[in-house]
Amino acid sequence: MKVPSWLRAVDPWIVVPLLLLFGLSLATMTSFSDATGSLFNRQLLWMGLSILLLVLTANIDISFLKQSRIVFFAYLGGILLLALVFLIGSTAKGATSWLDFGAFSFQPSDLVKLALVLVLAKYLARRHIEIRAMKHLVITGLYFVVPFILIFLQPDFGSAIILFCIWFGMVLVAGISKKHLLALLTVGVATLMVMWSFVLKDYQKDRIRTFVDPLSDIQGTGYNAYQSMIAVGSGQVVGKGVGYGTQSRLHFLPEYETDFIFAAVSEEWGFIGSLIILVLFAVIIFRILALGRRANSNLELLFAVGLSIYLMSHVLINIGMNIGLMPVTGVTLPFMSYGGSHLLIECLALGILMSFGRGSRLVYKDHSPEVFLR
Repeated sequence: MKVPSWLRAVDPWIVVPLLLLFGLSLATMTSFSDATGSLFNRQLLWMGLSILLLVLTANIDISFLKQSRIVFFAYLGGILLLALVFLIGSTAKGATSWLDFGAFSFQPSDLVKLALVLVLAKYLARRHIEIRAMKHLVITGLYFVVPFILIFLQPDFGSAIILFCIWFGMVLVAGISKKHLLALLTVGVATLMVMWSFVLKDYQKDRIRTFVDPLSDIQGTGYNAYQSMIAVGSGQVVGKGVGYGTQSRLHFLPEYETDFIFAAVSEEWGFIGSLIILVLFAVIIFRILALGRRANSNLELLFAVGLSIYLMSHVLINIGMNIGLMPVTGVTLPFMSYGGSHLLIECLALGILMSFGRGSRLVYKDHSPEVFLR
């Protein structure tokens, strides 16, 4: 049977695990949807649109994204959307980070993460010879710091941390001098120490303490993390079964469809279900890196590295806060948490990666990708 040309552009090692993650998420959402099943139906719609976007992007020529002007305008557009949030943004869960269009709400920080990956990949790819110069660390730092500050002020600590992970990981892989990086980190730590000692007020320090150790205030800021740990532990080996997760169904676990979807799945599917989720994410991330190693250009390789860092940071931080190892930051679990904007951006990023891969048949390579993976 001949495979359609449009389907050959889609990588099955990414799409199959992606669909399985979608299925686990939807199966669990049937447990806590309302009588009309609207939560399930809306998420099914967003997942369908996201897959459609992935397939369409994978089948078009997106070589225009290799142009510096286009990449910079995409980055600048993301910055302008972040600035627009302060003017007309809507507030949810204490953070003004959404643009509300009535039937659809959009979180610009999701788009900015992808834009940062693109702009850093473009900048670092063109400077693989002189990349160890201090000025390049400063310039890439500026690309990162501007959206970091805007997102931090919303305040959206989780997305700000993701941006830092993307920048830090990509400059390390690109070959930035470790001495320069250490010097910059030292300045950053010293700045934080000065702010802690002379700038921050007592109530601000208390907020940071509970952010770092949420379980120190179980009845207050640590309540979500505590209930999430109960949900994960109560699933034991095989789980309570779909529809029998008491923590989520009885609403002991807040945000069970978004920030704590992993805890909800773990309660119903147990350790086995949690392990399956980790394996599926591992397959996707390793496949992204494998496609990057086969790339013809440094930009494509660095985009794959940045995308893997982006997804891996989300996975580690989200699961870490679900099991009480990391602060609760509001970071979504890719492909599983309820919501449309993050699903669309994640699948758009995968589509871009696959579209880049369609051009890997070209003979010319601007530089061996191995230089970035030593």
